[in-house]
Amino acid sequence: MIGQSPALSAALDHLSALASIDRPVLVLGERGTGKELAAERLHFLSPRWSNAFLKVNCGAIAETLLESELFGHEAGAFTGATRQHIGRFERADGGTLFLDELGTMSLQLQEKLLRLIEYGEFERVGGQKTIQVDVRVIAATNANLPAMADRGNFRWDLLDRLTFDVVRLPALRERPEDIDELANHFAMKFTSELGWDVFSGFSDTALESLKGHPWPGNIRELKNVVERSLYRWGAQAEPVGVVVINPFSEFTGTQPQPQSQLQSESQHNFDTPTTYTEQLHEQISPSLPIDLRRWLHNAENDWLTRALTENNFNQKLAAQALALSYDQIRNLVKKHGINPKLSRSKD
Repeated sequence: MIGQSPALSAALDHLSALASIDRPVLVLGERGTGKELAAERLHFLSPRWSNAFLKVNCGAIAETLLESELFGHEAGAFTGATRQHIGRFERADGGTLFLDELGTMSLQLQEKLLRLIEYGEFERVGGQKTIQVDVRVIAATNANLPAMADRGNFRWDLLDRLTFDVVRLPALRERPEDIDELANHFAMKFTSELGWDVFSGFSDTALESLKGHPWPGNIRELKNVVERSLYRWGAQAEPVGVVVINPFSEFTGTQPQPQSQLQSESQHNFDTPTTYTEQLHEQISPSLPIDLRRWLHNAENDWLTRALTENNFNQKLAAQALALSYDQIRNLVKKHGINPKLSRSKD
């Protein structure tokens, strides 16, 4: 995990302190902030470092298959189960299992996970034999699990068991001093992939563009932008002079602008999307089939993040920018898991 900012250093120190304590940990953070890297840090600094480190993205596996993937199944347990399957928990015995996108897990599976964390035992799907394992569970999400628990979509008892401690990874906009180091790291790696002999750096204008973008996609978005810009620049002997943040600009006729200019314009016209993510939501119609609720949730998160960022996390001003009441924006901040301490400190 690259960077020297106080925000990142505090999160890394927190992870290091928890590594040797053999308890479940919940890692919070927006998409692209490095939650998987945080889980790896916890594992490889722990006494379990020489044993297995396995990971499962709960949101990427169908609910009907996730139980089998985690706990395994016996032959004949369901149609197509022609042989016994050993699940991730058995394979991670003695090591660590990282559960990403935990908020997407069904209540039924949450109950089985709770039993495993409490007693270290479970049965394979279609099996009757109780299996004992010793696995440290590290979970991650960008969802607001307490709010989900209040709505009955997540088990409070499981949340209690998972949160021996909670580590929050800062968004990239909270650690702007790390952008130079991260951008150069990704550029050096991609230079090697391109077969270039040297990376000549970024021009001052390019660095200003990188530092002026709000990075709703965080480090993952930064990596893509750096690699795209390097590839399109094409001249290894000259510093990269143009940062291509929005690859759709040549088709839509829009060009990336400095964030200071975006903020000035947004004070007069809140209907005009300015960030790359907002342009995607506004200008591109996703093809069907689509998870409409997830798409709308992401769009709401992007507009909320933009309003808060452009108003220095002052919730009253952000509410005015979105034509919401103060209570409504506080509920949205809670819903999307945005750090309320930042908001309160600015109000």
